[in-house]
Amino acid sequence: MPEVMPEVIRKTAFVLTASLALLTTACTGQSSSGANDDTSKETTINFWHAWSAPTETKAVNALIAGFEKAHPNIHVNVVANMTDDKINQALRTGGDKAPDVISSFTTNNVGKFCSSGALVDLNPFFEKAGIDPGTTFPKAMNEYTQYAGNRCTVPLLGDAYGLYYDKTAFAKAGIKNPPRTWSEFEADAKKLTITDGDSYKQLGFMPNYHGWESTTEHYFAQFSPTYFDKGGKSNLAKDPAFTAGFTLQKQLVDELGGFQKLEKYRSQLGDEWGPKHPFHTGQVAMQLDGEWRLGMALDARPAFDIGVAPLPVPDDQAAQYGKGYITGTIAGVAATSKKQNAAWELVKYMTTDTDAVVGFANDIHNVPSTLAALKSPKLKYDPRFKTFLDIAADPNSTTTPASINGGQYLVTIQQFGYDYESGKAKDLKAGLASTAKQIDTDIAQAK
Repeated sequence: MPEVMPEVIRKTAFVLTASLALLTTACTGQSSSGANDDTSKETTINFWHAWSAPTETKAVNALIAGFEKAHPNIHVNVVANMTDDKINQALRTGGDKAPDVISSFTTNNVGKFCSSGALVDLNPFFEKAGIDPGTTFPKAMNEYTQYAGNRCTVPLLGDAYGLYYDKTAFAKAGIKNPPRTWSEFEADAKKLTITDGDSYKQLGFMPNYHGWESTTEHYFAQFSPTYFDKGGKSNLAKDPAFTAGFTLQKQLVDELGGFQKLEKYRSQLGDEWGPKHPFHTGQVAMQLDGEWRLGMALDARPAFDIGVAPLPVPDDQAAQYGKGYITGTIAGVAATSKKQNAAWELVKYMTTDTDAVVGFANDIHNVPSTLAALKSPKLKYDPRFKTFLDIAADPNSTTTPASINGGQYLVTIQQFGYDYESGKAKDLKAGLASTAKQIDTDIAQAK
């Protein structure tokens, strides 16, 4: 990736109405003509992806070159910088120039891809190839690439979220180690905060939900929540993990100066993707962020030593320290493709061939998406990057589940978070119940 603006939840439009041809492929992974192609014969398939930076497209092209060397009969026409809007339109209309294989940064759209039948169910292909996804991919990645038993996508590199901290500021504050529990984090954030009138010389942590990567789902991952019950209803008002997550964040907001003061400071800080990011400049001493931040921070040449650690966990879950939130890029085979066997060969190579996954991870600087690749001695990385490899491999790490209406439920939760942290919503229990009801209504309408 990056999921470069990661799961910054990139919301894209997706039309749920699909043609009959698409619908008939939703469960079988095969269409009447799509999976009948002979991969031993010369063929060309189209691969659409979203990467656009020169270094990224170069890495993709190297990955494809490796595939074509291993499969000399299959040629790949690569189309870069394809948004989900363009991909979704092409998946509906099909045609010779439409993609046979797609990759997307938007894991939130997996439920839509699968339920609409836009991408084929790959379970039959995995079974025929003798590959067990459950033992091939990390647990969280295995989960976010399927919906209602339909594995219409597979992970193609990933993102893991952890804690960046200013080791110089830690030493000045007398803090010897990164916090492992939220109570330790809370204490450290206050120690690291240096006020300056109605502002700050240094803020220990920016807790506000608009604070770059400090979204609700990234906080909640450390509490291991269950977003939906077995009947598919929102669990927001029932699972105490959500109450604990909202309560923690609101305490941080209040203890570090209050919403208005923090928002005023935040408005003066640099942008998330530029060199003046407040962690780079030392204006914020701790930062919740993904693995890509390390390279960006080092490129900014900060005046302090950068530390990397997992995010803290609740005090009563101290034994699970090391887990984190996981997301990533996904790949799939178009239901409109008439060359699904050849398309599968490309998907299989890109996502399950250990050397291919490792090489691509080295070039893109994202987390490998197979358990074997995470342990490969061929991985090249800054020693601090290993924190994210360990988070990705941790079976306690979590993700957000796929939904038929994409990430809308996450947007609804996030909106309540804005209202609660700002004081607009004062009753947490009532707010969670109302938000859960809205989520259930939205999903029912989507169905």
